[in-house]
Amino acid sequence: MKLSPFHVAIPVRNLQESRDFYSNVLHCTEGRSSHDWVDFNLFGHQLVIHHDPGIGANNRLKLYTNPVDDQAVPVPHIGVVLEMPDWQVLAEGLISAGIEFVIEPYIRFKGLPGEQATLFFLDPTGNALEFKSFKDIDKQLFEV
Repeated sequence: MKLSPFHVAIPVRNLQESRDFYSNVLHCTEGRSSHDWVDFNLFGHQLVIHHDPGIGANNRLKLYTNPVDDQAVPVPHIGVVLEMPDWQVLAEGLISAGIEFVIEPYIRFKGLPGEQATLFFLDPTGNALEFKSFKDIDKQLFEV
């Protein structure tokens, strides 16, 4: 399956704090920027962080959750579906970096259609991020 890159723009409370997080924790390369926004390459996709002064310097976005596989999944959230080796490297790197997970890395829907590796964590502003993987993305991504 050939997938097209997505573009998503999210609010952040502090541009430099978030720039450091996406550069140093997720190892995203930076693209264009201004004093109010920064483009990043998030695993081949365009993520843009925009400073939102309305959030407040020390505030975080409010999260809501929905139950999925007995877990409280934060909504809204964004993320990327990775190849399994890349997901494993990311998960290990996040663990090593001491990232606090909302949902720790695990296999969701084990033994069922749509079985997937997943993990959730928050950026400094509280934007929820999910990274997942499938054994066979072409078959399982939209499996019911």
